[in-house]
Parts: sequence; C-alpha cells; structure tokens
Amino acid sequence: MAWLLVVVAGLLETGFAVCLKLSHGFTRLWPTIAFCIFALGSFGLLTMSLKKLDVGPAYAVWTGIGAAGTAIYGMVFLDDVVSTLKLISISLVILGVIGLQLSGSSH
Repeated sequence: MAWLLVVVAGLLETGFAVCLKLSHGFTRLWPTIAFCIFALGSFGLLTMSLKKLDVGPAYAVWTGIGAAGTAIYGMVFLDDVVSTLKLISISLVILGVIGLQLSGSSH
C-alpha cells in the first residue's frame, strides 16, 4: 500500500509540474490553484508513505515518476522537443524507478 501511495504521489508531482508551467509564474488563477492542490496531495501522500518505506528509494521513485511523467506530458501535449536521446533517457529513468521500487524495503 505504501508503494501505491508513492506512485500516486509521483503522478500528482507530474500534475503540479505541468500546472507550474501553465500558471506562467503564478499569474494565471486556475493553474495556480491546481498547482497547489497537486503539490499538497503529492507531498501529503509521500509523507504518509514514508511512515513505512525507506526515504531513499521512496523519494527516488517519487521524483522519477514525476520527472518521466512531466517529460512525457510535455512532449505529447505541450510541444516539447522529442528526440531519440530524450526517449531513451526517460526509459532509463522508468527502469530505475522500477528497480528502486523492487529493491525498496518496508518496515
């Protein structure tokens, strides 16, 4: 259950990163509100998961999901540049996240 919280928190991290861009420096109301909601949810779920998980693997998985998710979202929906190297790098991040999740211990 703790790993599920980390995964959802990572997805919410993707949401707050995208909303951060869409807020244009917190000058647009609705993306700024969405940023706050996603950020609070993400940090809250990560905090809950850390009661059961080691901080290193949990944090790495959280940031990996957020980074990969944000990069993919940007390429698909925000016209970010797509390159072979970027796709390979995102794949390596995802593989690292899977490896860390499998190696993580719970108390």
